[in-house]
Amino acid sequence: MTKKQVWTFLSTFALLLSLGSAALAKEPTATDPKHFKVADGFKVELLYSVPKDQQGSWVSMCVGPDGNLIVCDQYGKLYHVAVPDAGTKGEVAVTPIDVEIGGAQGLIWAFDSLYVVVNSGQFPSGLHRVTDSNGDGKLDKVTELRKLKGGGEHGPHAIMLHPDGEHLVVVCGNQTNETEFATSRVPQVWDEDLMLPRIFGRGFMRDKMAPGGYIAKIDPEGKEWELMAVGFRNEYDAAFNQDGELFTYDADMEWDLNTPWYRPTRICHVVSGAEFGWRNGSGKWPEYYPDSTPATIDIGPGSPTGVAFGYGADFPQKYQDAFYACDWSYGKLYAVHFEEDGASYKATAEEFITGTPLPLTDIIVRPADKALYFTVGGRKVQSGLYRVTYVGDDRAEEQVASSDSNDKMELRRELEKLHLAQDSSGNDLALANLGSDDRFIRQAARIALEHQDPATWQAKALALSDANSVINTAIALARTGDDSQRGQVLDKLDTIDYASASKSQKLDLIRAYGLVLMRMGDDAAVRDRYLKKFEPLLPAQSPEENRMLAELLVRLQSPVAAPRLVALLESTPTQEQQIELAKSLRLLKAGWTDQLQERYFRWFHKAATYRGGASFALFVQDIKKEAVENLSPERKKALASILDHKPTSNAPVFSGKPRTLVKKWTVEDLATVVEPSALKNRNYDRGRQLFGEASCFACHRFAEQGGAIGPDLTGLSGRFSPRDILESTLLPSKQVSDQYQAVKILTEDGKVVVGRIVNLHGDVIKVNTNMLDPNAMTDVNQNQIEEIAPSDKSMMPEGLLDNFTEDEIKDLMAYLLSRGDRNNAMFSEN
Repeated sequence: MTKKQVWTFLSTFALLLSLGSAALAKEPTATDPKHFKVADGFKVELLYSVPKDQQGSWVSMCVGPDGNLIVCDQYGKLYHVAVPDAGTKGEVAVTPIDVEIGGAQGLIWAFDSLYVVVNSGQFPSGLHRVTDSNGDGKLDKVTELRKLKGGGEHGPHAIMLHPDGEHLVVVCGNQTNETEFATSRVPQVWDEDLMLPRIFGRGFMRDKMAPGGYIAKIDPEGKEWELMAVGFRNEYDAAFNQDGELFTYDADMEWDLNTPWYRPTRICHVVSGAEFGWRNGSGKWPEYYPDSTPATIDIGPGSPTGVAFGYGADFPQKYQDAFYACDWSYGKLYAVHFEEDGASYKATAEEFITGTPLPLTDIIVRPADKALYFTVGGRKVQSGLYRVTYVGDDRAEEQVASSDSNDKMELRRELEKLHLAQDSSGNDLALANLGSDDRFIRQAARIALEHQDPATWQAKALALSDANSVINTAIALARTGDDSQRGQVLDKLDTIDYASASKSQKLDLIRAYGLVLMRMGDDAAVRDRYLKKFEPLLPAQSPEENRMLAELLVRLQSPVAAPRLVALLESTPTQEQQIELAKSLRLLKAGWTDQLQERYFRWFHKAATYRGGASFALFVQDIKKEAVENLSPERKKALASILDHKPTSNAPVFSGKPRTLVKKWTVEDLATVVEPSALKNRNYDRGRQLFGEASCFACHRFAEQGGAIGPDLTGLSGRFSPRDILESTLLPSKQVSDQYQAVKILTEDGKVVVGRIVNLHGDVIKVNTNMLDPNAMTDVNQNQIEEIAPSDKSMMPEGLLDNFTEDEIKDLMAYLLSRGDRNNAMFSEN
């Protein structure tokens, strides 16, 4: 063999050896669709697994001028992605776009340009326009249209085409400072508007104040910005429906789980001038505040990313009309179905596609093949591109729903035209609708007035007499009027009979009084006036009233508040309500006795056993710390044994009465007991208390109260029979909901981890292993996983009713079946 032949042989052998090694290597891929749960009739294909060492982790996507895709790595470049049409064969071709821009969380092709919203430290944060300057078919020029101060995962996000075809819309998270606005649909009089100082927990964004995340409309040159709505936490994307109405999917703060200020991820109808009430720390507004726009539907814990309507997809009509919302952390693609409801909408959320792991980032309909495409990735995790097509034969829903006009919807839109009006000619229309029975119309009318000089409308507004008009007049004048009007406003509010007002009007009324106090100031006479009015109302029937009354009376240092609030603290069944009351009481200096102080500080012994998100324990510590600071040195010494007490058990305690085993109940024992015919003369308050003692409130929301880790149980009785509810309580693992199913992870070193995947970063998967403790996390290296499979065990504990008597179980079931309605016939005395 010649020297040349030897060299050729060795080179060939080395090449074969390297190819063999590569073939044997474990090549990372995005999750195989065979592991997904997919809505009936739909098919999901994995088109491309992104080599993350070369192309990063994709988070944003749009359709380019050639009908193919443009995508962006969260921390890197833009790529052109050519895909074969659905139903055809071919390979995905990915080509880098050779321009100095990337790190985009928003992409749109419009006005012969690629608009890029950058949210990255590597490239300048803000809005950029990328064009083909020489007409050779290649993008080559980057123009910065607007620098936006903000970055990280709460900075500038998505961009989309406005329905008018002449503008764009930009979405910014709550870490993005306000830019310069030429016009604003939101009255620019925002403030924190908190009755009491907040607490911060771990202090994330403690220096970021109102208005929080915002959405703006811009011209194609990016020069004229119009503020559309504010008060979001971290809305990542938004989309318009076919009627030009805008929707977004806003984020929660998972660190706040199981606190009263936690707000689940939620789908929001972004109406003109809306304020959605995000404030940092414990300051988030509850959505029942009349000056806060409510969500259309709460989704629950998660991490919202891309959204899109299904218009143009070759789907049944129901799914063309659906709003698709991506949840990054729990791996769920929701199809949200809207239905007009007065001047806004109501909605139901369907789990369209779920997978583990499935960190969804963006979603679009591609007109070329009428298929739905979505990406997974973000935070340097394994990325992939998927396609969704309809392969079923059921087209029964193809008929288009009636497009009959909705008078309330049209009226709201007419009022919204006044949000940019430069004169007061629309005041009469706004005043005529200030007292509407529709919340969204009332809001649109109030915002219209707030854009005008109060001198042009206050006299007419103060002449109105119905409760809703009086309340909204007070709110509008508190926000925009002169302090000298305070007496007139309070006199008008005093004309409303609190006892005969509806629940929502009572809450609105307390908020109106509160805004007058915060915005227009107070003095001794005002303080006495408020105390005389509100002290007799505490305690109230609803937790929301008690919360708002507690804050108001503590701010005014009511001498009678301490005994009433401590009694409420001891009797209320949920840790959320208890924490809210304790938070208010920490600042009360008046009316304490030694015994009341002892009872208050003993509550912290119970609170030490409660569980929540990463900030939860720090929130409780902050409450206690500030309360102790208000004690005299003598009282600190006298209370030392209580203040220094360490709990001996980690089990949550929701009442002062210890529970012991009554019986290991079976379904047959109780099946007849929980039938509606057997549930007469039940005790609503005891049922609610038992719901807390059974730890139900720790995980579940019910009648807008409680935790959010498990499903909302409010509508349970509308979907399941009493026996079904009983069976799922006693035997939680008999049938586990797909939505809350745990996974069993087997690792290569033999470990078994059971729980729900709730977060990812790089190669690390975070798994929550205890439903009662949102902060109970186990890290699993994705490269060490041998197998992931659905768990046949529910994360809901068994034996929750075994410490209750039969009579108590009747009260608990009546409370559940009533959907939290105190006036249900099951609680009437016959």
